[in-house]
Amino acid sequence: MLRPRRRGIASVNAEVRDGIVPAAGRIAMTPDRSAQAPGANYRLVALIIASALFMEFVDATVLATALPTMARDFSVRPQDMSVALTSYLLALAIFIPASGVLADRFGSRTVFRTAIVLFMLGSLACGQSPTLEMIVLSRFVQGIGGAMMIPVGRLVLLRTVAKQDMVNAMSWLLVPALIGPIVGPPLGGFIVTYLDWRWIFYINLPMGMLGLWLTGRFIANVREERPNPFDVTGFILSGIALGCLLFGFEMVSRPGEAVLAGTLIAVGLLAGIAYVAHARRREGAILDLALLRDDTFRLSVIAGSVTRITQGAQPFLLPLMMQVGFGFSAARSGTITVATAVGSLAMKSFAPRILRRFGFRRSLIVNGVIATAGYAICGLFNPAWPTWAMFAVLVVAGFFMSFQFTAYNTIAYDGIDKQQMSNATAFYATFQQLMLSLGICVAAVALHLAMLARGHALPTLGDFSAAFWVVTAISLSATIWNLRFAPEAGAEISGHSDDTAAQGARPSPQEG
Repeated sequence: MLRPRRRGIASVNAEVRDGIVPAAGRIAMTPDRSAQAPGANYRLVALIIASALFMEFVDATVLATALPTMARDFSVRPQDMSVALTSYLLALAIFIPASGVLADRFGSRTVFRTAIVLFMLGSLACGQSPTLEMIVLSRFVQGIGGAMMIPVGRLVLLRTVAKQDMVNAMSWLLVPALIGPIVGPPLGGFIVTYLDWRWIFYINLPMGMLGLWLTGRFIANVREERPNPFDVTGFILSGIALGCLLFGFEMVSRPGEAVLAGTLIAVGLLAGIAYVAHARRREGAILDLALLRDDTFRLSVIAGSVTRITQGAQPFLLPLMMQVGFGFSAARSGTITVATAVGSLAMKSFAPRILRRFGFRRSLIVNGVIATAGYAICGLFNPAWPTWAMFAVLVVAGFFMSFQFTAYNTIAYDGIDKQQMSNATAFYATFQQLMLSLGICVAAVALHLAMLARGHALPTLGDFSAAFWVVTAISLSATIWNLRFAPEAGAEISGHSDDTAAQGARPSPQEG
């Protein structure tokens, strides 16, 4: 694992989220407290948090496989189901910045248990949803729970585990996060093919009940004595801006919704302008725009955001293409799309060596082109391709794209002071979720426009190909920003120098 200076556990988890886990806002500033509940140990605490992590990410990856079947039950076009993914990610983007303040004020155990309850209620409502509109609302409730569950779960870990046990505890925490996206697609395919898609949500209930009991039994309720004041105005303005912009872009892909889409986008832009004015006046705004003055952080946010267009679109487009375009079963689709998670997992041990050998700037430029090209090849898929060939392409694409996000999520904090780390992780995590959501919106709009241009009522292979190439072309533009990183950017983190470039990287004892 990389061990950069001035970098807390939050950025490590951000690395897994692209992938996997959203970063939390207030972790880096949390004092060391070993306030474990009686009978608890760090392995047990980590596994309790990890169970929630596993539940959330299995749910997300399982759902993507089920979208075409759900579309048939709701009597809507398959591409209209994108809003079910977008609403969840939108809730994450809005509520992640608030999670740390809530934990400080009400206690981390209280907020964590509340988050599990919200996630369970949202899951139950999803399983009972008779319409697309109902499942969108239910997914938003799920997203509120998810936004608090994982960040606050890490706060629980940091506040109840002694420093000397923290590395081992984090290892226990991250394993389910890596396994969840691998288990999700084939599990979703099995459920949709042999059971009913509603069981995707019902399987969260027993795991949530177990998590509630274990949390109450073994985790202490730690809170701050003097919590920072909550930026209510900033929270409302940023929520309106994010919500209206995302749903406005979502509505662009729906016939007859042009006026509503334009209205939402206009309201979102006005709220965004109002938030910028508010953030400039207020110290401690919920999203601190002053962080963008740091060149490395700004470039990582911009380039990473553009690249996440492809990352957000991929789990939406691939299952649709394979089930609607190819006629594959959900089970077969799930066994193929799991390949990207396999590639992501395989990359983790290579990242430190590659960055030490080539440095951040060169790695981001070259790897970014390769990763984007890997997903562009998906636009050439057709039913005649053998399964192993599609699987291999997705493994390679997942490997290189995961490396790209590992590099972005690491170098972002190179110039951030310790005092700013909390705000930086909240800001970065919010943009992660926002751009993943926007990626789904862009994919849906590109697919809709391709269908209009070709006069198709249902998407065909050519329409999916066009959508893939649109989102990858957008991500390729990140190269412009990658070229602006300083050659020495992140050198202290990666250990890269002209000497290591000439001699080749030697793994450190910690990485062996």
